[in-house]
Amino acid sequence: MVKIRLQRMGAKKNPQYVLVACNETAARNGKFFDKVGFYYPKAANAKDKLKLDSERFDAWIKKGAQMTLTVEQIVKAAK
Repeated sequence: MVKIRLQRMGAKKNPQYVLVACNETAARNGKFFDKVGFYYPKAANAKDKLKLDSERFDAWIKKGAQMTLTVEQIVKAAK
């Protein structure tokens, strides 16, 4: 099954995440199919925290990809 989840990037105590579509059995920072957005939890403005490529995101959802609970909460809070 394909999941849309967070892949950690950034330095120690400065987290940055990439939203990726990947196989659910892949490692956290392992292989992925596509990048669908970025999440910066320490951004100053709330609107700068999530940068989502809505076309790619919607395409993966239409193909049957499921969001993890964390990604679902982040996307819901950004709208």
